[in-house]
This record gives sequence, structure tokens and C-alpha cells, in this order.
Amino acid sequence: MHAARQAAEDGRVPAKQAEKFVSEIGWREFSTHLLHQFPYMAERAFRPEFDSMVWRDDAEGLEAWKRGMTGYPIVDAGMRQLWATGWMHNRVRMIVASFLIKDLLIDWREGEAWFWDTLVDADMGNNIQNWQWVAGSGADAAPYFRIFNPVTQGEKFDGDGRYVRRWIPELAGLSDRWIHAPWTAPKEVLAAAGIRLGRDYPAPIVDHAMARQRALDALEDVKSARDKA
Repeated sequence: MHAARQAAEDGRVPAKQAEKFVSEIGWREFSTHLLHQFPYMAERAFRPEFDSMVWRDDAEGLEAWKRGMTGYPIVDAGMRQLWATGWMHNRVRMIVASFLIKDLLIDWREGEAWFWDTLVDADMGNNIQNWQWVAGSGADAAPYFRIFNPVTQGEKFDGDGRYVRRWIPELAGLSDRWIHAPWTAPKEVLAAAGIRLGRDYPAPIVDHAMARQRALDALEDVKSARDKA
């Protein structure tokens, strides 16, 4: 922490970046202390009411997520980058985690275990706390109803499609207009780009609007169980 701030004072790094790095160190330490004080959170929800969450048993969906074959380009680009390099940007980590938990309704522990195996910068406390943060079951967690739309997230943070094209070369021929939702492109546009959905790149494995409502319904079940307890 002191080294980062000294680097900023010396003009070797921008002050804003140094402080962001310091804040991440604070989050890491917070996560470490949480795991020390509440070791059960490595195996179950930090907030006990979330233990009643009914997760889906979806081996095919989990495998598609791991392989970067969900049909949602920003998700797939992130998961392919993770497999190839052992790293991905924090924003993409949140997007892919939200997709697994909210869109596929797969247990956050499946994602936590995969990240632990594949991330070169995996930190036990951080990994567990961050996955529970996305799931809404952790301390200071994101509200469960915060569900990322993978299309609009891609459009917002990869507007020119450069990231998607790097990690999903089969979509490289699509214009920026269609790159984050290729299933919405006209057939002639897909044909011109040499893409046939289901052959060269998968169609979405889940409808986001439907999945979002399903996740919200699951949350209501958790809340109802808590209120009855």
C-alpha cells in the first residue's frame, strides 16, 4: 500500500490508479478477515437465508460456460481468455459470474471452484468473497436483483468489439452493430461473415429475459423462506 502511494507521489504511476490499487488491497484484506472469522463461508452462504436457494443441476450449461460456448460473446470471450491466460479483467469477472449465477442459476460454488483452478492470481478469501458478493449471499454483497445483461455490458465496455474479436475469432467478420448479439443479425449478414449459428458459433444457451425473471423468482422464494423462519 505504501509502495503504491509512494509511486504516485514520485509520479511513476497516476494517483487515481494507485488509489484504486490500494482499495483493492483493502478489499483483499477484508475478504481474508471474513474468511478467518467465518470459515464456514468457504462452503456455504455467509448470509444463512441463502442456504435455501434452489440451484439448477445443469452440467451442460456449466460446461458451456467453462469452455466459452454460451452464445453470449462477452461471456465467452472472458472465459476463453481465462483458459488461455489464467486472467481476465475484473469487469469481465463480474459479467461471467453474474451469468453463471443469475442466467444459468448454477451454484456460485461451481464458479468459485473453476476460478480457483484457473486464475493465476487466485486468492482464497477474495475468490470466495467475490463470488458470494455476486450471488448476493456475502457480506456487503451486491443486491441479488442486480443482474447483468451480457449484451448491454458488452456494448458498454467493449463498444468496438475488439475484445470479443480477439478471443472469439469466428465472430471477427461481424460489424460492431452485431458483434455482441450475433443471433439478432440478419441471415445475410451472418452469411457474409461466414457464420452459421449452431455450427461456427453457438446460439444463446438461455434467453436472458427469461433467465432474469427466473432468478428473481428464486430470490423471492429465499425471501419467503426467511420471513417464515
